[in-house]
Amino acid sequence: MHDMDHRLLSALRDCGSDARVAAAARALSWAGEHGALWLAAGLAGAAVDRERRGAWLRGTALTAAAHLASMGVKRVVRRPRPGGDTGVEPLVRTAGRHSFPSSHATSAAAATVAYGALSPVGARIVPPLAAAMCVSRMVVGVHYPSDVAAGAALGALTARVGSAWMNGGRKHG
Repeated sequence: MHDMDHRLLSALRDCGSDARVAAAARALSWAGEHGALWLAAGLAGAAVDRERRGAWLRGTALTAAAHLASMGVKRVVRRPRPGGDTGVEPLVRTAGRHSFPSSHATSAAAATVAYGALSPVGARIVPPLAAAMCVSRMVVGVHYPSDVAAGAALGALTARVGSAWMNGGRKHG
């Protein structure tokens, strides 16, 4: 697993040698810092969809909770980010030095599950944007694939577990 993680990271990080790919990956990484893009999207959904404002706000809270959960797991696991010994030079600075799980992937997956359940537009737009954000973290060289996979699983699970609460106590799909 360790060897595969390093090989995949190197291959994806090599994609960042293209200036356009690197710029897009940096932009996605910046937008996802502390879950900002996903929190803003949830608040925008609450502002636009007055009928389901409460559900949007609860979905936004689930996305924030997932992000916070990932930060807690990072403090326990304490896996160092890729760097020196891996030969991977990061393209961005990070808020912390621990990489498992990816908090960007956690909040992206939580938003995908939560907002996808609330809006057909969200169900079409959020998943590819979330996937691009997850990949961007490897392209910029700050996460191993297993960090991203674990973060995505944590985010999806958090949002799925909270879906009945998000929908005001009603079961959804």
